[in-house]
Amino acid sequence: MLIIPAIDLKDGECVRLKQGVMEDSTVFSDDPVAMARRWVEAGCRRLHLVDLNGAFEGKPVNGDVVKAIAKDQPDLPIQIGGGIRSADTIEAYLQAGVSFAIIGTQAVKQPEFVTEVCKAFAGKIIVGIDAKDGLVATEGWAEVSEVKATDLARRFADDGVSSIVYTDIARDGMMQGVNVEATLTMAKASPIPVIASGGITNMEDIKALKAVADGGILGAITGRAIYEGTLDVAEAQQYCDTH
Repeated sequence: MLIIPAIDLKDGECVRLKQGVMEDSTVFSDDPVAMARRWVEAGCRRLHLVDLNGAFEGKPVNGDVVKAIAKDQPDLPIQIGGGIRSADTIEAYLQAGVSFAIIGTQAVKQPEFVTEVCKAFAGKIIVGIDAKDGLVATEGWAEVSEVKATDLARRFADDGVSSIVYTDIARDGMMQGVNVEATLTMAKASPIPVIASGGITNMEDIKALKAVADGGILGAITGRAIYEGTLDVAEAQQYCDTH
């Protein structure tokens, strides 16, 4: 199981939000490239980037920062989400050295878009499913749909989606612990590997997820916990490698 540090980009800086609220952001660094380097040195084998401005504007805003990180870490698999609504955007990111593009809002509103880009960019597409009480949220979590998260996962089962980033938005940034049960339910709903996101606070969360990882959990994204020091990236990855 991979420990995947998150770098959320807002106005070119590393921030964390609480439950997706743009106004409730904490700046952790004004140098995202150095921050990425820090997590690589701690032993991470994948990085999760989010263009927060992009998620709200529906197009890349922090693309230059993303490219700078990819250039600085040419051997590191990087996944990027936020404002990816077109094949051109995906192509630009992949050409810049990013490994995976995460489709979120567009996956709910135009599922056929996922099918198309999976064909065009085989093995490079991740679907981001953000859910509240089991229902899918879109538009930077501003809207909650009537679509069940597990139904959406099943919809993409045969498309060649690399993995699903599943976020329980009630827990994201709140340091209240990961929703292991909901994550496992999502993993069992389709053959697509699931990356857990939201609420990971400490080693207990990592151990709880790792205990059920055989059920289809590929990794865990962590943000606030590693910035505030309640979780150590090196320790967490070492635990996952040896248990």
